[in-house]
Amino acid sequence: MSDPIKVGRRWKHRIMVNGKRVAGTFDTKAEAIKWEAEERVRLSRKDGILAPPGATCRDAFRKYELEVSKTKKGYRWEAMRLAAMAASPLGKVLIEEVNPSHIAEWRNDRLKKVQGSTVVREMNLLSHVFTIARKEWRWIKESPTRDVRRPKENKPRDRRPSEDEIKTMCTVLGWPPDSKRPPVTAGQRVAIAFLFAIETGMRCGELCHLRPNDVEGSVAHVGDSKNDDARDVPLSQRAQELWSYLPQGFQLKEKDVDNWWRRYRAKTPIKGLRFHDSRHEAITRLANKLNVLDLARVIGHRDINQLMTYYNATPHEIAARLG
Repeated sequence: MSDPIKVGRRWKHRIMVNGKRVAGTFDTKAEAIKWEAEERVRLSRKDGILAPPGATCRDAFRKYELEVSKTKKGYRWEAMRLAAMAASPLGKVLIEEVNPSHIAEWRNDRLKKVQGSTVVREMNLLSHVFTIARKEWRWIKESPTRDVRRPKENKPRDRRPSEDEIKTMCTVLGWPPDSKRPPVTAGQRVAIAFLFAIETGMRCGELCHLRPNDVEGSVAHVGDSKNDDARDVPLSQRAQELWSYLPQGFQLKEKDVDNWWRRYRAKTPIKGLRFHDSRHEAITRLANKLNVLDLARVIGHRDINQLMTYYNATPHEIAARLG
């Protein structure tokens, strides 16, 4: 093959190794020559492994973020987790040497800092990184996560906001539940979003993406959902009233809602209440009005069993319905 060729301000280089042609574009001639040396070593291996020489797990995490995570709605969460993994001792391990013991060591270290359910979720991400590295990149022969035990998941969260907590949070955010005026601050819009979520069961991200033309009368069209399934959400009279105060929609970003929520919750005696707990409250309330199939459709659950995670009626509430 020829030497690197300068095209404009960059260098292009093509080589052939064992009948396989590869090419690349580089900022300098030195980079092109270095790339050729590495590619010849990589493509000459007889075990079929195509990982670049010296590639580490950190390199795999970065490559996965750029090529896979960026295509997902959960990119922000995955990018943060992958960055943390890259900065851990696991990130320094050569990709061709990583084995189940490395993964188990990482798991045990994480369990000292976060709950089992969080580690399971992170291990699922880690597993997919190595699956892609094996199937598509051909960087490894076997996934090191395959034989590693997942920790026991925590009991599903069953936190619901009380009426006093709802009033307290909305008041501290600047928009008490009995307000009748349009919001003028982001905090007030967060309060209305919380009340709207309790009425509809919509997720925070779905609320943030809701636009004026997505709502027609008593129905809100959710096109940007967590599971990519569009759905229509019926609006109660209270939900319609709340929406009437928002001619431009909520005008919020998910991360901003979380920041406002944490900041203002700290000003109250309330402990541990999350914005997402509105979904538990909504599903528990709606279960009194809708049959299970309608409820699953409204909430956006493909599996009816998922409703049990969010349905948190107290024994006293159930007893009251028995009469």
